[in-house]
Amino acid sequence: MQTIDTYNFKGKRALVRVDFNVPMNEASVITDDTRIRAAVPTLKKVLHDGGSLVIMSHLGRPKGPGEKLSLKHLVADLSKKLGVAVQFAPDCMGAEAGTRAADLRPGDVLLLENLRFYAEEEGKPRALPDQPTDEQKKAAKAALKDSQRAFVQRLASYGDCYINDAFGTAHRAHASTALVAACFPNDKMFGYVMNGEINAIDKVLENPSRPFTAILGGSKISTKITIIEQLLQRVDNLIIGGGMSFTFVKAQGGRIGKSICEDDQQPLALELLKKARQLGVVVYLPTQVRIAQTATADAPVQVCPIDAIPDGWEGLDTASAIADWQAVILQSKTILWNGPVGMFEVAPFAAGTQAVAQLIADATAQGAYSLVGGGDSVAAVNQMGFAERVSYVSTGGGALLEYIEGIELPGIKAIRE
Repeated sequence: MQTIDTYNFKGKRALVRVDFNVPMNEASVITDDTRIRAAVPTLKKVLHDGGSLVIMSHLGRPKGPGEKLSLKHLVADLSKKLGVAVQFAPDCMGAEAGTRAADLRPGDVLLLENLRFYAEEEGKPRALPDQPTDEQKKAAKAALKDSQRAFVQRLASYGDCYINDAFGTAHRAHASTALVAACFPNDKMFGYVMNGEINAIDKVLENPSRPFTAILGGSKISTKITIIEQLLQRVDNLIIGGGMSFTFVKAQGGRIGKSICEDDQQPLALELLKKARQLGVVVYLPTQVRIAQTATADAPVQVCPIDAIPDGWEGLDTASAIADWQAVILQSKTILWNGPVGMFEVAPFAAGTQAVAQLIADATAQGAYSLVGGGDSVAAVNQMGFAERVSYVSTGGGALLEYIEGIELPGIKAIRE
């Protein structure tokens, strides 16, 4: 298999799938450029070696073309980061895109328009009646398959080689990830982001130094059942915080007020705790939480035991992260963190997540290997200034979780096969 370090890019147009799905404010200004910065080493490698770039990405979940989610808003920032005046093709399939790609010279960069402006990228028909018949569905699917084939061939025509550096979309069997790669049987490879992600996750899951501690936050058990089951086979300690902790507490008879809870998942919570005991995994839940009657910055806040929250109050942050979890985190040699342990976006409820980030940074400084992944926990470490103090920050959300679950990701399979 080709690699980005062994491939000769001189005189070649590299078609690069990146993940520039970055948050922007109402003025279309980028508010977190982590994913763009992560892709820069791959892009600069091609340019340094004498190649040119055709860059493609998606942004948001558009229903069709529109100003708000156009990738043209990224041109100025990308030009500054690469030190090159980035060209822009406002239509991936238009004549301008083909002409600009064909005219690229070594050192040139072309950014294509948002891939998800085209139904062919995701393979989901858009032009259907409100209540389509089976025949209409069948006809739409067949038409889309034909147009998707043309879409893939058109994208592939813009490059001489293909690089997938979009780990955040590796779990999607989309045209620009799983299908375009097949057009370059001998000239396809991972970029540095993809390589880094795969190596970091494999290091944590396949050969971790012990003790190995996983920290899971977020609101719902139901979205992380398979992940918890997989991690129970691998970790020594499992720390559970955030909204999902209340389902575990209530399942054991605790009073949680009006805290978020998946009542139908209580039997599963008890089953997972039982399985952990059988496997010798120590499970840690918060003992104290910050509570309020409303999840607002000006709400009066109290601290109480997690299993004795008064009616009308809800738990919104772990209040005892240091006291409960300090020893286990600092003694760990491998740490995986997915999901904040409180509503960190609202200032009064950010302290628990801040404490966890600090403990992981301290453990990393003592020699532990720490991987932080999942959109909200990544946002937290970036916002709180800890991104440079952990071993690896994953750019993938759903892709990371599915990889942990043991699912073969289409974007990775397409390069390897």
